[in-house]
Order: sequence, then C-alpha cells, then structure tokens
Amino acid sequence: MGQILGLGITHYPPLSYKGNMTGRIKMLMADPLLPENLRTPDKWHPTMRAQWSADEGAAHSEAHRNDLIHHFRKARAELDAFQPDFVLLWGDDQYENYREDCVPPFSILAYDSVEVQPWKGHRGENWWDEPKDKTFTVTGHRAGAKHLATALLNDGVDIAYAYKPLHHALGHAFMNSIMYLDMDRKGFPYPVVPFTVNAYGRWLVGAHGAPMTPSQAAKLAAHTELDPPRPQPWRCFQVGGAIARALSASPYRVAVIASSSWSHSFLVAKNSLMFPDVESDKRYYAALRDGDWATWRNTTIVDAEDRGHHELLNWFCLAGAMAELERKPDESVVQESWISNSDKVFAVFRP
Repeated sequence: MGQILGLGITHYPPLSYKGNMTGRIKMLMADPLLPENLRTPDKWHPTMRAQWSADEGAAHSEAHRNDLIHHFRKARAELDAFQPDFVLLWGDDQYENYREDCVPPFSILAYDSVEVQPWKGHRGENWWDEPKDKTFTVTGHRAGAKHLATALLNDGVDIAYAYKPLHHALGHAFMNSIMYLDMDRKGFPYPVVPFTVNAYGRWLVGAHGAPMTPSQAAKLAAHTELDPPRPQPWRCFQVGGAIARALSASPYRVAVIASSSWSHSFLVAKNSLMFPDVESDKRYYAALRDGDWATWRNTTIVDAEDRGHHELLNWFCLAGAMAELERKPDESVVQESWISNSDKVFAVFRP
C-alpha cells in the first residue's frame, strides 16, 4: 500500500528576486481608475497601513521574505524525513502550456525530465545570484504518472496527460516550488510529477493570467471576450479525493503538494485589485486547520472568483485528498499580507 505525505506551500514569484516585494502598491496608487479612498494610506485598513508604514513596505517585505524562507526550509525537512519516491505537485498554468491549442481542466505531466532556465528573459537580480543562463534539470517519474493517470481514468476522472511540453518547459508554479524547496541549493533529489489545474479559466487566454491594474482590467474588459470557466472548486476537491485513493492503493511513497498563495489582490474586483480578501482567507484557513472539509467541499466557482481564490484550486485538490484520508494538518500557519499581493499558508499532513 502507498504512503502519502501532504504539504501546502506557495510559489509566490517575487520571492525569487531581490528587493521590496510590495512594489505593486505604488503602481496601483498611481492608477487613474483606483478609487479616491484608496489613493492614500490614511484611508486603508489599519493592518494594511501598518504594513506599509513610513518605509513603503520595506520592513514588512523583509520580514515576510524571512518568514517564507523559514517555512520553505521546514517543508523541505518534512520531504527529506519522508523520502518520497516522487512528488505530485498541484500548480496552475498562466498561459505557459495552456494556450489556444489546448486548455484541459486538469493534466498530468508525465515527463522523463525537462531542462529549465528560469532567469532567462527576466529583469532584476535573482535571490541566489545565479547567472541568467543557469539551467536546472527537473527529473520526472513517468511510471508513477502513468500509474496515476490509469487509476484516475478507471475511477471516472477524465484526466489529460502529456509526455512532453507544448510551449514552455515547465510553468512557474512548478519551477518556483522546486527552487523554493531548495532554498539552500543543496539539490532537489526527488522526481516530480506536475499536476496542472486550469485555475485562471475565463482569464486564461484573453488576459494570459497576468496581474493587472484597474486601468488594464478595464481596457481588457472592453476589448476581450472571456474564455470558458475553470473547473468548479468542488470538482477539484473530488479529484483530490480520487488521487488519494489511487496513491493509497499504489506501490509508491508520494508527497502530494499544493502550491499557490491564497487570495490574490489582482483578482479581487471588490477590493479594486489592490489587496486580497483577507477575511475569506482567514475563514478558509480556520476550516483547513480544523479539518472542516465541508466548507471547502461546498464552495462554488462564483464564491471563489469573488474572493480571488482562483489559484486556491490547487489547495482544493489537496483538501480533497486529505479529507479522503481523514486527516487535518499536523502543522499549519497563515502569513497575512495586505501589501504583497497575497496571503500565504503552509501546512503539513503527516502519514
């Protein structure tokens, strides 16, 4: 019988680079379509104002970065203690391989290996001072991926799969996760099976899943027809349960990892794309912490989109898997951040 370790992490892109991770706030404050009451900190929520402070978020950014690094090191220690045969990694695709030619709701990437140059074409200095042409080889686990795809299809989950990339070697949700789980660059020895979720749905092709200001969003809305929706959160929950059943019956030791930040400010229209839905994040975190899986299971796509929980679909898969295994977290933490685009959560579900 298989053994399963569950982890929840983030793939927050600004962690990759040096400097203040709250720069989006100044860009938004200069946007002509930002409501007047959000243009100056004196009208902000007290926590948001305190995080921004007189240094324009610099101290909060540094503390937030240190907290993230600390919890990535803890997650890596859990992986090393468990020694998985492979890692199943739930992540979203932001117009990387999901483009006009193929947009499935879910897909298993059954790669043998891929080579990735994450710094190529990016501005700024990366946190590790690695050269722009630095190449990482990410090893897959085709046998495990095929075993999982077969089991899901036999269980009534119409899963797509791929043996090679269409456009991009590996999306940032996956590559960032792998790099962050190796913050100290001691190597990442575990094969990875990426499991892609179409988290952006109606904003995937037209918007390329890109962060926008109110002005950019208004321009897009005026000239772009939205795409079909993403999968329902409750369906992601069901798929996660099916994955847990499949892996429990397999011969493998597998770490299943959901990777995403939670509410994203640039997806929360009711907050003028400026700050995340912190209260909803707190409510879902409490449900996660307490093993209240009904709250997760009963979420609709309308609810999730209102809260900017698009990428949380990755965590809905993890939630479904842990509910199937009748687990709640052994350890968890929420990192509230009003000014760095998103809140982050880390969780550990030991076998």
